[in-house]
Amino acid sequence: MTDNPGLVMTQARASLTRIAQVMDEQGDWREQALACERPLTLYLNKREIVTLMTLGEDPEALVLGYLRNQGLVNRLEDVLAVQVDWEVEAAAVVTSHTPDDIEATLAKRTVTTGCGQGTVFGNQMERLKGLQLSQWTLKQSQIYHLLDSLNQHNDTYKNAGAVHGCAICSAEGEVLSFCEDIGRHNAVDTLAGRLWLEGINSDDKIFYTTGRLTSEMVMKTAQMGISALLSRSGATEMGLQIANELGILMLARAKGRHFLVFSGQTRLELDAKPTPLARSNKRRSQDE
Repeated sequence: MTDNPGLVMTQARASLTRIAQVMDEQGDWREQALACERPLTLYLNKREIVTLMTLGEDPEALVLGYLRNQGLVNRLEDVLAVQVDWEVEAAAVVTSHTPDDIEATLAKRTVTTGCGQGTVFGNQMERLKGLQLSQWTLKQSQIYHLLDSLNQHNDTYKNAGAVHGCAICSAEGEVLSFCEDIGRHNAVDTLAGRLWLEGINSDDKIFYTTGRLTSEMVMKTAQMGISALLSRSGATEMGLQIANELGILMLARAKGRHFLVFSGQTRLELDAKPTPLARSNKRRSQDE
């Protein structure tokens, strides 16, 4: 379902993995699944915007989320069609009008640290000024429940590796939408597109990623209206700075019963502290 019933949209999901013949350290040959990687050139009203390297799990949501996060399309009802054709490796998006400042917007482009090199347009921070995010409280027990739920996902990673996973989750630990892609910036854009298409209220949602929390990831999470961010990896200094400015609860290095709270500490209720013995065993296993 979509909040724009007149939207014409393909469903061009591509194969996520392929089998290759590889040789192991013993000289034996065996089959190994590989994550697919394919280019997708995005056109907005016949104007070439960018070429994304993607897994191809949900390309229509990816291009919509990308355009939304870059500020090139602000209202879903303005989108008339999203057509993806893998034979020509292109996605054509038609809207009711083209932004007046598209040339200036495209000129202010910064290459980010995202896998596969994502791009962030120069006016992105400007659009975040004055943004008010919901300051709800998250419980430690809910984090642990969510991490347990996420173990049921990551199918492509388990099969082939070489991908990042991202998810939109409820505070109760339910995984509402999960996506894997070559770069974490593609996965977050895809989820932004799904959030838009399905009209999901993001005020009390958690965004999870297997990747590091860079400035790009924090900004894209904020643009989705999500104020709680959870990562299995670490964070960068600029990512932390922006999270503090926007009031985001940012947790990283989250695995098992361990996590670190980088910002928004007052929004976390520590209702399920591990026993001292469990913490000691955890540290010992990390040192070995």
